[in-house]
Amino acid sequence: MRAIGYLEPQPISAPSSLVDIELPRPKALGRDILVEVKAVSVNPVDTKVRAGAKPADGQHRVLGWDAAGIVVETGPDVSLFKPGDAVYYAGAINRPGSNAEFHLVDERIAALKPRSLDFAAAAALPLTTITAYEALFDRLEVTRPVAGAANAIVIVGAAGGVGSIAIQLLRALTDLTVIATASRPETVEWVKARGAHHVIDHRKSMSDQVAALGIGTPAFVFSLTHSGAHADEISKLIAPQGRVALIDDPKSFDVTLFKSKALSLHWEMMFARPVHQTADMIRQHELLTEVAGLVDAGKVKSTMADTYGTISATNLKRAHAQIESGTTLGKIVLAGW
Repeated sequence: MRAIGYLEPQPISAPSSLVDIELPRPKALGRDILVEVKAVSVNPVDTKVRAGAKPADGQHRVLGWDAAGIVVETGPDVSLFKPGDAVYYAGAINRPGSNAEFHLVDERIAALKPRSLDFAAAAALPLTTITAYEALFDRLEVTRPVAGAANAIVIVGAAGGVGSIAIQLLRALTDLTVIATASRPETVEWVKARGAHHVIDHRKSMSDQVAALGIGTPAFVFSLTHSGAHADEISKLIAPQGRVALIDDPKSFDVTLFKSKALSLHWEMMFARPVHQTADMIRQHELLTEVAGLVDAGKVKSTMADTYGTISATNLKRAHAQIESGTTLGKIVLAGW
């Protein structure tokens, strides 16, 4: 089968940073389903692994986690799917990725794709949807109020893939006031179109801008990028006993800023459940199923912002370069072979 992989961590500009390869078609065992991949999307984690992780076995490492496709084979213990089902999922970081014609994934972290979306639009959603959903409802527990705080959340760096779906989930499933941060005209318009109630600029004092809204101190902050640099402003703008979640990997993060307000800090990693085979691993199947229903009901839209053609090393390199530029809106998708 066709696939795209790499042997050595390299800058994306290097000719062999990603290459087209041929691999044996895998076989479904246990609770795995074998999916014929129709579309994939690219996430920052793809670029980070490619740039910094050497394959352990000397073989090409295949990246990619977001995917949408058709089930062609099921393991003997599978009960949720059958051949012919159209699914979408985000896979597991400790297994071969979805940048391949056929891909194995545990049924407990996949779901039937939204019926109203084609494969490309569906492939844009899983990883960022799971990240946003788990951070908002499992970590921050946004449906549990903070005493005395404004029923509001600030999403720092909201125009990317996670922010684009987080805004929509909050609007569809809660009554929180959503304050998104964006710093360019196109990102401001993007987050407004996703449903943000207010937009502030994270390059300026966020605490002053939030105070100027006159709604009180927000209960929650969801920080998606440059969290270390924003820690001081986050500690100022949030209510006492508020809750903060982040998803990025700051080189330093001063948690002592949070002590005086008794803030709680949560670090979301959506691969934790599949990597550690947690007892509640099937929650990812359930939440993706719930979101598929929201999409088909017209309450949530795909965050696909651009398509880069078919699934190939050339097109994936272009997508990686765009993500590494730090200026991506929504999600980049590749579809077909």
